[in-house]
Amino acid sequence: MNAQVDDWHEIYTAYQVARLGSLSAAAQQLEVHHSTVLRRINALEARMGARLFHRHPRGYVATEAGRVLMAAAAQAEAAFGVMRARVDESEALAGTLILTSVNNLVPYLTPLLAEFQRLHPNIRLEYAADSRIFRLERGEAHVGIRSVSRPKDPDYVVQHLTRATGTLYASRDYLRRHGPMSTLEDIAGHRFIGTTQPRPGSMYMRWMEQKVPAEQVFYRVQDFTGFIPALQAGLGCGALSCWHATLAPELQPLLPPPKEWAHDLWLTSHGDMHRSAKVQAFTRFLKDRIAERRTDFMPD
Repeated sequence: MNAQVDDWHEIYTAYQVARLGSLSAAAQQLEVHHSTVLRRINALEARMGARLFHRHPRGYVATEAGRVLMAAAAQAEAAFGVMRARVDESEALAGTLILTSVNNLVPYLTPLLAEFQRLHPNIRLEYAADSRIFRLERGEAHVGIRSVSRPKDPDYVVQHLTRATGTLYASRDYLRRHGPMSTLEDIAGHRFIGTTQPRPGSMYMRWMEQKVPAEQVFYRVQDFTGFIPALQAGLGCGALSCWHATLAPELQPLLPPPKEWAHDLWLTSHGDMHRSAKVQAFTRFLKDRIAERRTDFMPD
């Protein structure tokens, strides 16, 4: 018990296990994976050189050493609660909030970010949009929007944002010259817009690389932000998410959204930041606005 313990996350996790009696209940309360709870308990016991819990089939029971630590943790939690209430009163909806997503979401989300800032003028926004995945646990962003696969990091809080889909779009002039498509196999005679580098994270680009011959790709751009200008200019047809196509309503779909192109968007935040007032305010706002715009993402 002589070891200096300075990691409040481990102490607070142990406190929740002692209070609730099981790893799974503590994990649910903390909104982390149960393996994260176990890792923190083991690390705390190793630091202190003492066993804090008796492990039973029916749950975790604090040892004498555990009860001493938990009593101190309960007092600290009460003190933190008072401090949090005071801080929340003055600074809850202030400071910097960093959002990350793929870069083609920027033009769609920016008007929503302007609305959010009108509602919360003391929050400074940073939008880190890139093809790489920003690491929330390193403080690179507070909130992330991920596509397709549900993020599996055990320390992330993951919420379903919306179901989305896409299809192939082109200008009206292109459609007059080349006609629509009946299925994704109906590519003969069509000219496609692609990217200069492979994009394995995009189901649309994976389909192109697998199904569209290179000689039918007549124009390439660095990333999806260049697709709409190219489509508007009639340089070919190309894949867009349906929400992306709402930014250029003059573009026309070549076929209804293929079933296999439907996917999910996920809203992520790190467990350590998820309960902060600014993250809570932003995630509630974004979920509400995206729900109102459901047909932008999944047309009826």
